[in-house]
Amino acid sequence: MGGLALALSGRLAGLSGRRRAAAAALAGACAALALPPFDLLPLAFVGFGALVVLLDLDDVGRPLRGAFATGWLFGFGHFTVGLYWVANALLIEWQRVGWMIPFAVFGLAALLGVFSGLATLAARATSARGPARVFALAAAWAGAEWLRGHVLTGFPWNLMATVWDFSPAMLQGVALFGAYGLSAFTVLVVAAPATLLAYRRPGLREAVPVLVALVLVLTGWIAGAARLAGAPAGDVPDVRLRLVQPNVPQALKWDPEAREANLKRMIELSRLPGFETRTHVIWSETATAFAIWGDGEALAMRRAQIAAAVPPGGILVTGAPRIVREPDGELHAWNSLHAMDQAGRILATFDKFHLVPFGEYVPFRGILPIDRIVPGTIDFSAGPGPQTIAIPGLPSASPLICYEIIFPGKVVDPDARPGLLINLTNDSWFGQSAGPYQHFAAARLRAIEEGLPLVRSAGGGISAIVDPFGLVRAELGLGTTGVLDADLPLSLPPTFFARYGETAFLIVLILIVLIGRAVGRAVGRISVGSASHRM
Repeated sequence: MGGLALALSGRLAGLSGRRRAAAAALAGACAALALPPFDLLPLAFVGFGALVVLLDLDDVGRPLRGAFATGWLFGFGHFTVGLYWVANALLIEWQRVGWMIPFAVFGLAALLGVFSGLATLAARATSARGPARVFALAAAWAGAEWLRGHVLTGFPWNLMATVWDFSPAMLQGVALFGAYGLSAFTVLVVAAPATLLAYRRPGLREAVPVLVALVLVLTGWIAGAARLAGAPAGDVPDVRLRLVQPNVPQALKWDPEAREANLKRMIELSRLPGFETRTHVIWSETATAFAIWGDGEALAMRRAQIAAAVPPGGILVTGAPRIVREPDGELHAWNSLHAMDQAGRILATFDKFHLVPFGEYVPFRGILPIDRIVPGTIDFSAGPGPQTIAIPGLPSASPLICYEIIFPGKVVDPDARPGLLINLTNDSWFGQSAGPYQHFAAARLRAIEEGLPLVRSAGGGISAIVDPFGLVRAELGLGTTGVLDADLPLSLPPTFFARYGETAFLIVLILIVLIGRAVGRAVGRISVGSASHRM
């Protein structure tokens, strides 16, 4: 887009050095405000439009590293604003880990900014020029999101796909191509207008990406609305759920003096009127701060106490730490889910497999002299991976604890498709911030991608029942105390994405690249034709 850079050069001649760096970071921050819970979608156009302009300015006499720096600065601003709430988890025990706040917020943003830097570097390095580069940026950004979801255990939080959280119709695209595919589509849409804004008299050449983006938006919305219009509203017979949200302050959750009171509160909420009509009571992640799995009289007595929350003839599903002492005395711990009956028998168990670095374990513990954020003296161990478990009275289930739900294509066992997703989480770490809303938005995308209903129980919210179209059937808001009674929606046949996973995303990237090349050729012909006409 050399012409775009030239058109802007006079107006932005003073935008260099620190000012240009600040502009890139501010553009990223603007784009972050399009994410939940703010949902200010116009700011995505502002942020990515500014990014396109800055990248075109980098074309004028700057090496490739300039494009990387611009993208990194954009990412630094984007992830600082989008992930500010990480600091809240460190304020719970600020005397012990508060010193980590700058490293957690700004260090994490700096690390994640590398991926956006790689995206802009890739877009700049392509042969795409003129408006066609917007397509290169969209494909490169989505590819960088995919890398971010896989490298160093992965952290695909705040994918650009989630800016459509306010529009169920637009979200339906993830059933075809997944969240990464919708992200590519989103970046193309919000970046395309930048090909027009800086021209005094934009013509057809500059309008091609905007026209393509407009067609994609209309097509996506119409197709999504049609899919929702035909959405069945059926429920699984004889399943009546109760989700319990105690809203216990995180500072009290692991307090030894408050544990008994917290457990009593959970049981009392579970037994509120209507308890006898429920078939399954669902508690949240580590709802019991006590281990309940294993042999021994003490554990049996604890299970008998908790069994008071099991409905008549039904099942309690709860999160709890699972601890095993090896014969040599070594302790192992897992963040687990248990299904328990009225007799206090544990009928199914699942161990969390995707652990939170520095939260549940410390990477390179032998080198880094720091403690993990979650209280405890030993690191959690990882479970074997996505599993399908049998819980009496429910369709087969894929349990997901905490942020395991944010990974596209990694939430079910591909060899044993479940009938629902169960997500137990404890977002109380992050208080009244954007974090829990962003987590819930990601969880809804997994339901649509897989064509499965989602049962989500969160200690302090947001607890919800979500159908396989991502529609929220029932919800308990953030920071509220109570129970949520609801039926379980029926699942759908496997979606295109559920069948083909990342291959579906690859199809999107190929389509965007091919369309971008076609746009480049078309723009070239238009330019030549215009020149011939003038001659």
